[in-house]
Amino acid sequence: GLIIMKPRTRARSIALQALYEIDMTGHLPEVVLANRLAETPLEDNLFEFARSIVFGIQPIVNELDLIIAKHAPEWPLDQVATIDRNIMRIALWEIAVSNQTPLKVAINEAVELGKLYGSESTPRFVNGVLGSLALHYNDIVQHFKTLTK
Repeated sequence: GLIIMKPRTRARSIALQALYEIDMTGHLPEVVLANRLAETPLEDNLFEFARSIVFGIQPIVNELDLIIAKHAPEWPLDQVATIDRNIMRIALWEIAVSNQTPLKVAINEAVELGKLYGSESTPRFVNGVLGSLALHYNDIVQHFKTLTK
């Protein structure tokens, strides 16, 4: 059946699918997003949001992964499922870089995406890592401020 999602959740899920495809295939972000949009039309403002996620994450993917790895020490990043990794990248980008999403909302949205797209263990794993990140919220935000100047 059709899953009814909040508009911004829908935009995030498009971004997640795009990031996953970019990771798995190396296709160009522009092309991937255009294809996604053709399949799942989004209102302009939502497409802009999805786009800003994908293009926000692309240049700082290694930085995001380093911070995720630091807070998921029992999971070497190369063993973290691609979908899980991208869910956490989105949340961390929203929390630390775009600063438009309250912490709690970003974490809840990530858990939601985990339920929709991840494995059985995804929601708990994502929640645990992001919960740990949240404890270092100020440091992480500062870290990205110095990066993106």
